[in-house]
Amino acid sequence: MSLKVKQMAMDVVDFEIKGSEMQFVEIELDPGEAAVGEAGSMMFMDAGISMDTVFGDGSANQGGFFGKLLGAGKRLVTGESLFTTIYSNEGQGKKRVAFAAPYPGKILPMDLSQLGGTLICQKDAFLCAARGVSLGIALQQRLSTGFFGGEGFIMQKLDGDGLAFVHAGGTVVRRTLQPGQTLLVDTGCVVAYTPNVSFEIQYVGKIKTALFGGEGLFLAKMTGPGEVWLQSLPFSRLASRIFAAAPQRGGAREEGSLLGGFATGGLLGGILGGDDE
Repeated sequence: MSLKVKQMAMDVVDFEIKGSEMQFVEIELDPGEAAVGEAGSMMFMDAGISMDTVFGDGSANQGGFFGKLLGAGKRLVTGESLFTTIYSNEGQGKKRVAFAAPYPGKILPMDLSQLGGTLICQKDAFLCAARGVSLGIALQQRLSTGFFGGEGFIMQKLDGDGLAFVHAGGTVVRRTLQPGQTLLVDTGCVVAYTPNVSFEIQYVGKIKTALFGGEGLFLAKMTGPGEVWLQSLPFSRLASRIFAAAPQRGGAREEGSLLGGFATGGLLGGILGGDDE
C-alpha cells in the first residue's frame, strides 16, 4: 500500500506499507524532514539519515527542559521508554527509513488532520509518526474505568495535524458509531478511537459467564458518535496463549496460570530438591 498525504503544514509525506501479516512501513523523507519512532522499532534506513535520541516525543510542544521531562514522564506512565528517536534527513535527495511491527498484525496510517487533530490509542499501539506529532497520555475520567479498565485505563493520545502509524494485532475492524450507538468490546481489543467517543467500563452482569466463559468481568462500552478501530488479537492474549503452550520447568507442559507455572513450580522444586545439602 502506497499513499501520499498532504499535511496542513504543506509537507507531503510519502510512505509505503509492505508485507501481509508481519508488516513494516517505509517513510520517505525530503531533505530537512524527520520522523519519530518508538524505541526499538527501526528496521533500516538510508545513509544520510541521522539518529537523535531525545526525552519524550521530540515535538515542538514540549518546550524547554521541564517540558521534555514532562513528556518523558507521560511516556513512562504508559509503559513506554523515556526516550524516542528522531530520524532526520540531513543529506541530499530523498531518503527512506523503515519501521517494523513488533508482532503479527496490521500497521494503520492515521492522518490526524482528517480525525480532528487527536486520536486516543492503546498504550502500546504507537509505532512511528511524522515529526511534530505530540505523544501524551489519556486517563479515563470515570472512577470505575480506572479501577476495572485494565488495558483501557491509561491510553496514549496523539495530537497534531500530521501522519501517525499505529499497530494492531491480528485483523483490524473500523467501526463508525452513530450518535447514541453503543458497542461492547473486550478492553484489550480496542486499538484506537476518536475523542468524541464515550468510553466507559460495563459489568457483564453474570459471574458464571465471567468465570467459565473465558471472558473478563468487565467490557468496554463505547458510545458514538465517532470512529473506533478494533483488533482481533491483542498482544496480551497472544502472550498468554504462547505461555500456556510453552514447556515448563523439567520439560513438562502444564496448563496452569502464570502463578502456577513459576511460583508453584518453583516452590515444589525447592521443596523436593532443596534438601540435598
